[in-house]
Amino acid sequence: MPITSEKFETDYFFKKKENNLVPIVFVHGIGLNKDIWYPQVNFFKDYSIVTYDLIGHGKTPLNKIQLNFQDFVKQLLNLINELELKKIHLVGFSLGALISRHFAAEHGDRLSSLNLHASIYKRSIEQKRVVENRFELLKTDRPASKDRSIRRWFTAEYIKNNPEMYKTIYSMLDSNNPENFLKAYKLFVFYQDDDEILKKINTNTLVSTGQNDVGSTKEMAINLSENIKNSKYAEIGNGKHLCSIEFADDYNKILENFIDKNYDES
Repeated sequence: MPITSEKFETDYFFKKKENNLVPIVFVHGIGLNKDIWYPQVNFFKDYSIVTYDLIGHGKTPLNKIQLNFQDFVKQLLNLINELELKKIHLVGFSLGALISRHFAAEHGDRLSSLNLHASIYKRSIEQKRVVENRFELLKTDRPASKDRSIRRWFTAEYIKNNPEMYKTIYSMLDSNNPENFLKAYKLFVFYQDDDEILKKINTNTLVSTGQNDVGSTKEMAINLSENIKNSKYAEIGNGKHLCSIEFADDYNKILENFIDKNYDES
């Protein structure tokens, strides 16, 4: 059901377990929506869970000319305040991980734990050029852009054996308003890492990524983990960008173990 925050309506899913007072809040990546977390929603049956559509994604509208990370931080803060959640376990994927980094730096008192999954960090000049080229392709050839994205996010074998998943993710990407998508994607493409933000993160943190993720590499993840206090690194073997779906069992077990070690009833 949608709720009204300060400026935006946010479409969300909230599964509340009375004996689990600190929910897990999942933040999706660029061009996707809250439905990508279905393997986690199904796995964490005994946990309270929140998933939601970011501004300009899914069923959450975008009513601004420009977007910035403060918009996304405010959206998340408004949502957990509306749901009266004192603390959360925050899980961010890709763009969602960048949003989670900013949120943790500003509102760490609201977090019991933090998982930054498939997060970029200090891209090389070549890596930046590649992403900027993808941004230009998106402007001129959306079908090719979507197809290439999915093939980067999953292994070839998985796509071959799971054609319905390819169709699901393609449809998800295709449902985006092109102008809104570019506004959000621009934030990701031209993101400049700020280590001062990382220094403000005091929450116990898990930095995770797929072993074969070409966009959010394991080298990035290891480096990111080394620059956040109280952080550890985990790798999903053979996984690419959406290993939270393709290798859901491996990712879920790693995440559950981390959350259980950081459980806080307050």
